[in-house]
Amino acid sequence: MTIAPDDARQGASHLYRAMRDFVESTDGTLPGKFEITKEGIVLDMMSPVRPHELTALRLRKRLEKVMPEEIVAHTGEPDIEMEPEGIMRRPDIMVIAEADMEGEGAFDPRTVIAAVEVVSRSNPDNDWVTKLRDYPLLGIPVYAIFDPRTGNGAVLTDIHATPDGPRYATRKDFVYGEDVTIGDWTISTEDLPRYEDTTPENTTVRRA
Repeated sequence: MTIAPDDARQGASHLYRAMRDFVESTDGTLPGKFEITKEGIVLDMMSPVRPHELTALRLRKRLEKVMPEEIVAHTGEPDIEMEPEGIMRRPDIMVIAEADMEGEGAFDPRTVIAAVEVVSRSNPDNDWVTKLRDYPLLGIPVYAIFDPRTGNGAVLTDIHATPDGPRYATRKDFVYGEDVTIGDWTISTEDLPRYEDTTPENTTVRRA
């Protein structure tokens, strides 16, 4: 049986909405952070919590100290979503204009100036691999990764077309202690916490 392209798109959209309904139904009832990728639902346990959250806090405060007042480093909900691509993500930090946070529903990824992720100990590939694929597809121009496992990171910019879809063309690596530039703003990476133990923990992925 041949499936028409429109039928395939409708089926994919129905599956995505079903996954999104499940994620919304778990809000506040299960530990960790649920996101949706082309592979299905990803559960990131974000362990250990304290170094992860402290890193995000310090980065947020340092960014907001150097950014203009109308730009914020937002942590938390809502998600960014592109239903036609079947992707729903929640960056640890979203650099976004305060005016673009108005309204209802998920954020439009095209309004996000930069996404910042603190690599979780439980699922590093979610930040280093799948988000590295998803964020240029969503049109987010800058993606910064901070890795408390290793004390280094990278800033990805310059989206360009490739046979595998949009990808970042430029990668600038850094080590903790160096200054790092995210978009138009430069901040210090001094005194960012490290994970004490790098033993991976189980991560659950629900396949579509």
